[in-house]
Amino acid sequence: MAVALLTTALVIVVALLAAAGAGKLARMEGAAYPTALTRAAAAFTTVLTLAAAVTAALAALLA
Repeated sequence: MAVALLTTALVIVVALLAAAGAGKLARMEGAAYPTALTRAAAAFTTVLTLAAAVTAALAALLA
């Protein structure tokens, strides 16, 4: 149980870091705040989706 909670927390932290990086890069390129926020949200969603896909693939292999 504890391992699952720590893994979930780690994935969320990585997703937040990716989103912050994407938003910062967008602002450095001169994008407006709404555009930067959209890019950050897309990066966050992509990381979570990728983590879910990897989890599903591993679960299928281990079952």
